[in-house]
Amino acid sequence: MSAAASAITTSHGDPPAWFTAAVATEAEPGEVDVDGVRIRYRSWGPPGDGLVLVHGGAAHARWWDHIGPLLARPEGRRVVAMDLSGHGDSGSRSESYSLTGWADEVVAVAEASGTGPLPTVIGHSMGGMVALTAAQRHGERLAGAVVVDAPVREQTPEETAAREQRAFGPLRVYPTREEAIARFRLVPDQQAQLPYVVAHIATHSLRAVEGGWSWKFDPAVFARSAMAPADLAVPGCRVALFRAENGLVPADMGEMIVDRLGNGVPLIEIPTAAHHVMVDHPLALVTGLRALLADWRHSRAHRRA
Repeated sequence: MSAAASAITTSHGDPPAWFTAAVATEAEPGEVDVDGVRIRYRSWGPPGDGLVLVHGGAAHARWWDHIGPLLARPEGRRVVAMDLSGHGDSGSRSESYSLTGWADEVVAVAEASGTGPLPTVIGHSMGGMVALTAAQRHGERLAGAVVVDAPVREQTPEETAAREQRAFGPLRVYPTREEAIARFRLVPDQQAQLPYVVAHIATHSLRAVEGGWSWKFDPAVFARSAMAPADLAVPGCRVALFRAENGLVPADMGEMIVDRLGNGVPLIEIPTAAHHVMVDHPLALVTGLRALLADWRHSRAHRRA
């Protein structure tokens, strides 16, 4: 953990041993070219049956640093966290961004990173929409898709904040790394959060630029169209939904998504969690994912008529 992150966490107490061990687990870096743009990713575990973790809007692969190693063991899975184009350390696109384009990037990363012939895609928020799009577009090449608190409606909270100019506007340059970290905020904001997780994410959300430090995302990513209910279609692989009890997917929206997908899709609620589940209830998220993946490994998919 960086000195800046340590300074933030010290005032809230030291992080627990499980978190320290997870973020200290060395990740194998990699990259693949997708339609002329370099897509970066980080991997844990030996090559073989694996998972691809997809972040939300304006986020990046390092949001999964404390989650990926816990999913890689004890099963010995290959777990890959990627930066979608326009995010993190991946390149930006001169043309527009789209869910279908990002879904193609997911499949390319899965093939390049050694996740086996049929990986599972796990996406949070906007990344959940990418996972659903990948399931609809490339379902025959996936074992399944897991969607974590992804609201299917006309506009995501990140897009709303960007269009109302409350966040994600032209990237500001801060003279020091510490000043930038102090301005880091979750969107949508939530009171429930583990400060050591937020501090770790914040320190890896910045890049050095002329004149100081700025955020690692392209504001143009919010010009894309959201996933609306009419966009939902029966996927070509298994799908599961996780919703945070206090998140952005109310119970009726979850039931609507399940109904439109046309599968025997499990809908799993994480009690008391807010939208950014990996920030307030990471171990509950890991436990739920481990249980689901174990069931999928030993059961057959159920499809209703």
